[in-house]
Amino acid sequence: MSSEEVFVFPASFAQQRLWFLDQLIPGNAIYNVPTVIRFTGSLKLTALEQTFNEIVRRHETLRTTFIVSDGQPLQAIAPSLTIPLSVLDLQQLPNDEQEVKAKSIITAEIERHFDLSSGPLLRVILLVLSETEHILLLNMHHIICDDWSMGVLIRELGTLYAAFAQNQPSPLLELPLQYADFAHWQREWLQGEVLQTQLAYWREQLNGISILHLPTDKPRPAIQSYKGATQFLELPLKLIDALEKLSQQEGVTLFMTLLAAFQTLLYRYTQQEDIAVGSPIANRNRSEIEGIIGFFVNSLVLRSNLSANPTFRELLGRVREVTLGAYSRQDLPFEKLVEELHPERNLSHHPLFQVVFGFQNAPMSALELPGLVPSFMNIDLKKTRFDLELHLWKCSEDFRSLWGGNWEYSEGLRGVMVYNTDLFDKATISRMVEHFKTLLSAIVANPEERIANLSLLSEAELHQVLVEWNNTQADYPQDKCIYQLFEEKVQQCPDSIAVNFANEQLTYQDLNTRSNKLAHHLQKIGVGREVLVGICISQSIEMIIGLLGILKAGGAYVPLDPSYPEERLNFMLEDAQVSVLLTQENLLKHFEGFSKLIISIDKDWEIITQEKQDNPESNLNSDNLAYVIYTSGSTGKPKGVAVPHKAVNRLVYNTNYIKLLPSDKVAQASNVSFDAATFEIWGALLNGAQLVGISKDVTISPHELALQLREKG
Repeated sequence: MSSEEVFVFPASFAQQRLWFLDQLIPGNAIYNVPTVIRFTGSLKLTALEQTFNEIVRRHETLRTTFIVSDGQPLQAIAPSLTIPLSVLDLQQLPNDEQEVKAKSIITAEIERHFDLSSGPLLRVILLVLSETEHILLLNMHHIICDDWSMGVLIRELGTLYAAFAQNQPSPLLELPLQYADFAHWQREWLQGEVLQTQLAYWREQLNGISILHLPTDKPRPAIQSYKGATQFLELPLKLIDALEKLSQQEGVTLFMTLLAAFQTLLYRYTQQEDIAVGSPIANRNRSEIEGIIGFFVNSLVLRSNLSANPTFRELLGRVREVTLGAYSRQDLPFEKLVEELHPERNLSHHPLFQVVFGFQNAPMSALELPGLVPSFMNIDLKKTRFDLELHLWKCSEDFRSLWGGNWEYSEGLRGVMVYNTDLFDKATISRMVEHFKTLLSAIVANPEERIANLSLLSEAELHQVLVEWNNTQADYPQDKCIYQLFEEKVQQCPDSIAVNFANEQLTYQDLNTRSNKLAHHLQKIGVGREVLVGICISQSIEMIIGLLGILKAGGAYVPLDPSYPEERLNFMLEDAQVSVLLTQENLLKHFEGFSKLIISIDKDWEIITQEKQDNPESNLNSDNLAYVIYTSGSTGKPKGVAVPHKAVNRLVYNTNYIKLLPSDKVAQASNVSFDAATFEIWGALLNGAQLVGISKDVTISPHELALQLREKG
């Protein structure tokens, strides 16, 4: 169209923002607004065409495109426009193929973008399945319509079709105003003191607002792709009645109660106390604009404080105050708010809020067409502009009629959860929907309950958490000691490599023989049942021989890290009342103040090696101590933790969390004074696997550690 053929007006603030987003993400379909209606009965095609073209004549927005002047969009309104009704005949296809083809066409149309500069921004497609079965697909760009507009269009569609089908003129009165009048008024009114007063409120309300960190299934991409999916939900009438009763008692609307419940759900998922959600509001608070098709809807940021774990009843009071405050300043367009507040822009998420909650109350009467039974079809949206959206709407009698009325809870609430598939899996959203339903039931059962204590889990989830996940019983040797289980492995695989430290290896038989000799030596000097033996040996095969030897003698070992300060080492020796210390000659300098018996495993080995090599006898049972390990002392004084043999057996033998096989190699990388070493050492040796030493120098270098793990298998 040339400029002479159109009337040019300023765009509204909302239109301006959508136009800029269209320039930022060209070719996108994220602001398409589709509606799909199935008609059963005798359809009069000429009357339907007349109807849509009369609606287009009545509403200037449906004849609007956008031109650019000085970098800003302007509404270009054509004085007249005929909308083509595209008719696609699918009658030649078999019935089952018809539905598949129809769904394919609908999906493709919903994904097809609009050119805002050329239009038209309304597309109408009619799919013919048979003489008595049709599907009508309407697709509009959000820049010319909103949910309320769909109610206006549906109402006029019914009235005009009924008239034209009977060759009667339109009974509708001419509109007193058009959308361009509203856009002009909005820009004239929102200036000076009015603008500053509204901005002052929102600046204070949104000061320091933070991003909502929902736990996601996938990492957030650097640039938002707008990929989405939907999940429908229904809430039963009995539950809604109880929520409405609670709302009346507290002097709040049902919207406020549902919002408080949804914010509680977000609080429970994120553990954040500052919860902000976006909420659409019709913005039709003047009677003259109620019958106009156009983009009036505004987004309010509803930010609630959930700190100090209030009762739900207390939270309702907070939400009521926030909501009423926002309603009284709803005339400030969200676009103007973003422009004035300058939030940090990030291509990975929406500014100011990432989650939307809507409760639809746009008037939507039943669609009645002579000779036709219409029913609206669910649309599985594949796009979303946010991380998460929850939209609910009340199912009035007319509304149920409009949607076919075959829901389980057709008199309650119907809703849809729209989610970003870059972030969430379908199963996660299904679980979240069920948590919301459970939460609502818990709220009506006890609104005095604190929000952190309200039940979220279904009966099945409770059973899973309390019963299934606690079913950790596993058979393990409860009547044997660690060294006895090791000796069984010696019988089974005597020639298998047991330990490999710094390229020095011992078989299970060799390790058993050497530790037996040490055990006999320790027994001769008085080590027996639960005698505590300090062991301070650098990471080596000798350290493993020392641990096994102490256990075989009947004693319990107290691991001592040679890198610890002498003060800590002396404290541990005194606190545990250690009577024998097993160490190496080069480490004796750490224990100059120790007056009890000291054995140097290297210096004294010639004496030790003369001992018998058979398994020593001891009168231990699995309840006797295996070792005493000390805490770090970060909360005060270090504390010794006494661990019996069967606790180690339970940790590493026949486990239900990992399967250790004789063919496995287990890295021994932890300091023996750290409890992780228990799993490494005994996990390998009690399962016939190979224990491979990784030096401290290697463990502190991620690159070297990865290299050694690969090399040693």
